[in-house]
Amino acid sequence: MAKNLLEGGPSEGELVVCTVKEVKLNGAYTTLDEFENIDGFIFIGEIASGWVKNIRGFVREGQRLICKVMRARRDGRSLELSLKSVSDERRRDRLALWKNEERAKQLIKVLAEKVGWSDEECKDIQEELAETFVTLYGAFEEAATNPESITEVGFEGDWIKELIKLAIENIIPDFVEIRGKFILETDDPKGIEIIRAALLAAEDFSDEEAEVDITCHYDGAPSYRIELKAPDFKSGEAAWQNATKACIDTVLASGGSAEAERE
Repeated sequence: MAKNLLEGGPSEGELVVCTVKEVKLNGAYTTLDEFENIDGFIFIGEIASGWVKNIRGFVREGQRLICKVMRARRDGRSLELSLKSVSDERRRDRLALWKNEERAKQLIKVLAEKVGWSDEECKDIQEELAETFVTLYGAFEEAATNPESITEVGFEGDWIKELIKLAIENIIPDFVEIRGKFILETDDPKGIEIIRAALLAAEDFSDEEAEVDITCHYDGAPSYRIELKAPDFKSGEAAWQNATKACIDTVLASGGSAEAERE
């Protein structure tokens, strides 16, 4: 189990957001953006794989980095960090998470002004939302995609309406999900092959480049399930229309009957 190396600080192995405040010949000194009064140091050997001739070719003052926590330093107030241990993919994911959380903190401040919360009240609600929904951004995301979820977990008050309004206006979900079912029937001797071709015709509208994913599942004849994910409502709706039409047309062409229904 990972342990906290400094009181109130991150755990060993955790990825942290930090800002470079000074670059020396042997490494870079940083602040940790999410932790007060805790600094970090990236030794030159942890800057990049291979030999680093000029450290300033990799880091500069004011630059925001994603680093891995290695160990506590001897001063007992700062941490040794590694930049080279973080892959590009993990760096992008962690930075996106941090940006989302910062955005959510700004929204909660706007909410506090709208409903007249004190600083203490704002802090308490922020902590409760983050604890309930894992992150504060997660709370806003849930409010945008499933408004009832806020009251379902026990939150009460007129402020919830303002929270939902802010969430819908400012938070865009990572993807849109559409679910539905097909009712497909045919008396053709090759009915199994026809149904299979119809479902594959729907799935053919998946588009990896456009981040549209369509899958069809068997629920028990004549019922089949379709699940669709897309990056936004517009592309999701277009994919739904094209996929269901392709499936239905395939079955109708064989003399069968077909219909699609969204959940």
